[in-house]
Amino acid sequence: MKVLVVDDDVVSRMVLMHLVDSCGAYEIYEAEDGLDAWQQLQQGLRPAILFCDLRMPRWSGMELLASVKADRAFDSMHFILASSASDHATMATANSLGADGYLAKPFEHDMVRVQMAGLAASADDVESPFATIARLGIGSERLLAYLVGFETQLEAAVAEFGAAMAAGSAGDAGADLRARLGRLHAGCVTLGLAGPAAGLDALASGQLDSVRVQAALAAALATVREQGERVRRMPVTE
Repeated sequence: MKVLVVDDDVVSRMVLMHLVDSCGAYEIYEAEDGLDAWQQLQQGLRPAILFCDLRMPRWSGMELLASVKADRAFDSMHFILASSASDHATMATANSLGADGYLAKPFEHDMVRVQMAGLAASADDVESPFATIARLGIGSERLLAYLVGFETQLEAAVAEFGAAMAAGSAGDAGADLRARLGRLHAGCVTLGLAGPAAGLDALASGQLDSVRVQAALAAALATVREQGERVRRMPVTE
C-alpha cells in the first residue's frame, strides 16, 4: 500500500514517515509541499493514504485537499490533514472539504497507528453493498439514503467532538459520549461496516481518549463515504 507524506518541515516529514513505516509494510513517498505533492499525483502517483501538513509555502494543505477532492481520479484516496492547530474552525473547514481525518502535531506513534489501522482496513472488513441489500431486504436507493444519513451523523459527531476538544471538555463527556458512540457502532454493524464498528467498539471500555475517538470517527466516516460511492455506481433498485 502506498502512502504519501507531505510536509515542508523535513524533520516533521521524516518523523511521520518513520511512524508510518513502524505501523506495517507500506511503500512511503514524500513531498516538500502541496504543489510538489500535486505534481506527483498528476504524474501518476496513487497513494491509498495521504498525510498532509496544514501550513506550507506554495500550496497549503487546504489548497491541496480542495484540489484532490475536486478530482474524481482520487476518490479512493484517504486524505489526513496534519497540523499543530487544533481549533474547531480549522477542523470544521477540513471536514467540509472532505478530509478523512485530522492528525495533531507533535506526532505520536499511537495517533498514527490508530489512523493507519482504521484507514488501511482490508476489504474483508466491509460488507459488499449487494450483500447488505440482500440482508436488509432493501433496494440500492434505500441503502444509499441510509448511508447518506449516517454520513451526516458522523460528520456532526466529528465536528461536535472537535469543538469539545478545543474547549477542553472532551474528557467530561462521559456517559453521553459513550451512548452516542454506541449508537454509531450499531449503525456500522447494521450497514455491514465491520472494520469501523470494531474501531468504535474498542472505545467502549476504559478511559475515553480524544485522539482515539477522533481517529475512530474519521475512519468510520471515510468508510461510509466510500461505501456510498460504491452504491452510487450500482444499478438502481428499489
